[in-house]
Amino acid sequence: MINAKVISIGDEILIGQIINTNASFINSKLYSIGVKVEKVVTIGDNEEDLLRELDDSMMNFKVTLITGGLGPTHDDITKPILIKYFNDKLVLHEDILEYVREFFAKRNLVMPETNVGQAMMPSKSKVIWNHNGTAPGIWMEKEGRVFVAMPGVPFEMKAMIEDDILRMIKEYFAAEFDYVLKSKTILTTGIGESLLFEKIGGINELIGKHKMAFLPSPLGVRLRIDVKEKDDKSASNEIEIIETKLKDKIGQYIFGENDDLIEEVIGKMLKDSGMTLAVAESCTGGLLAGRITDIAGSSDYFIGGITAYSNQIKEGFLGVKKETLLQYGAVSEETAKEMAYGIKTKFNSSIGVSVTGIAGPGGGTEEKPVGLTYIGYCDGEQCYAVKWNFGDNRERNRIRTVQACLNLLRNELLKKNI
Repeated sequence: MINAKVISIGDEILIGQIINTNASFINSKLYSIGVKVEKVVTIGDNEEDLLRELDDSMMNFKVTLITGGLGPTHDDITKPILIKYFNDKLVLHEDILEYVREFFAKRNLVMPETNVGQAMMPSKSKVIWNHNGTAPGIWMEKEGRVFVAMPGVPFEMKAMIEDDILRMIKEYFAAEFDYVLKSKTILTTGIGESLLFEKIGGINELIGKHKMAFLPSPLGVRLRIDVKEKDDKSASNEIEIIETKLKDKIGQYIFGENDDLIEEVIGKMLKDSGMTLAVAESCTGGLLAGRITDIAGSSDYFIGGITAYSNQIKEGFLGVKKETLLQYGAVSEETAKEMAYGIKTKFNSSIGVSVTGIAGPGGGTEEKPVGLTYIGYCDGEQCYAVKWNFGDNRERNRIRTVQACLNLLRNELLKKNI
C-alpha cells in the first residue's frame, strides 16, 4: 500500500493562532485515490525539526506532502531546507518570474524584489504551478519517494492538490495501485456511542477484514466504514453488505450518509409531502430556525419561527395559558406542548415544534437542573412534549436540543410514511 505523511509548518499553527484545516483536506483527498496517510505532524519554522521529519519520511513513507514555508520572507524555510537535504541548488525560472510580475501588475501593484526568490526553484524539482498565488509548489523524487511542498494558504494548496498533485501521484505510483480504498460514513442520531455499540453487537462478524470507526459528537455518532479491495466494484459491494447489516440492527437511528445534514433530510421530506413547518424557541435562541433555513429552498416548507424567550411572549404571542406558566413554569411539558400548538395555530402551518429548557450555566434548581429541556410537537392529529436532560454545558445543551428536535420531527414524518 502507498503510505503518506503530511507535514504542516508554521509557528502560528503551534501556538493556536490558526486552525490547521490543510491536513484534514489533504488526508481526505489522498484517501480518495488510495493513498493512506499514516502520520500527520505539525512543526514550527525550525530547520532541525524539518530535517528530522524529512529523514523520517525517507525511511518510512512513500509520499510526503508539506504545507507552509514557501513565501518570500525570512521565516519561510521550506525551500532552503529542501535544497540542503537533497544536495541541490536553486535555478531561476524566467516563466515563473514573468508570471509573478504579471500577478502583481494585474492588481496594479509593483512586485517587491523579494518575490524574485519565488521564481528560484530547486534544479532537481518539478514545478507545480500556483494559479492562485505567487509561490509555486515543489515536487522532488528520491529513491522511490516523493516529496511535495505547497503553500500554506488553503485556497492555493487545494487547487494544487486537485489540479495536479493527485494526478502526479497516481502517475508516479501507477504500478503499485493494485487495490482500491473506499469509505462511507453512516450518520446516526438520537443514541449514544455506548448504546449504539451494544445494539450493533459483534463488530468483527459485521465488518470482517474491514474497519469501522465510531465518531461521536453532540449531533450524533458517525460510523465510518473503510474497505480495501482489488477494484472499485468489489469495494462498493463490501460497503453495501456492511451497510445493509447496520440498517437491520440500528436502522431507526440512521438518518443519512457521508455529508448529509438532518435538516436537509427533513426539508426534503416536508417538501415532498407538501407540509409546512413553524418553530417556537426559547433556550435555543433561534438556532433551530437557523439550522432549518441554512438549507437552500427551505422557504418551500418553512413558514417561520419566533424566539419566545420571555414568559410575556410565550403568553401574549403564542397563547400559552397564564395558569400553565404559574403552575408548571416556562420549562415544563405543559408549556412546551402549548408553545407547539400556539406556533402552529399562529402561523397556520402543518406542523409546529417548540423547545424550552434551562441551557445554563445558571438558572437550574434541584427540581429543574441545568440541561432540563422539553421539546414540543403538534400537527393536525396530536400534540405532545418530550423531556430531555442534556447536561451542564450551555453550548452543547443548545446544540443537542436542536438536534433532538430535528430528530423528533424526522421520526414523526417517517410515521406518516413520508
